[in-house]
Amino acid sequence: MVMLSAKKLIKMATKWQKFSSMQRKRISFPRNDGDADRCSTSSSYIVDKDHFVVYTADQARFVVPLAYLENEVIRQLLSMSEEESGLPNGGPITFPCDSAFMSYIISLIKKGVTSRDLHKALLL
Repeated sequence: MVMLSAKKLIKMATKWQKFSSMQRKRISFPRNDGDADRCSTSSSYIVDKDHFVVYTADQARFVVPLAYLENEVIRQLLSMSEEESGLPNGGPITFPCDSAFMSYIISLIKKGVTSRDLHKALLL
């Protein structure tokens, strides 16, 4: 039986920790399933091309098309998120709203409601 010194054992443990942390930070490539106008609360870690992931204050996950960044309300939510928690540094983007509000916004955007009308709908 081979005896390992404490220093060697600690060195091996730190190497394994570094290796396992690198595996968790691995970048996944997007799937291409042909549905580019989809917005969901999918739990898959792989995000479709031309989409991004945001979380709400109640930890709901939304996969949102990049085209929605043209909407003023989405841009305002991003600004508010940046003000509250700063720019995400390897972590998720978290919007300062709950999942019901986010679902409502997305449903209005999907229906083609203009930014001006969307502001009015949110103020009601």
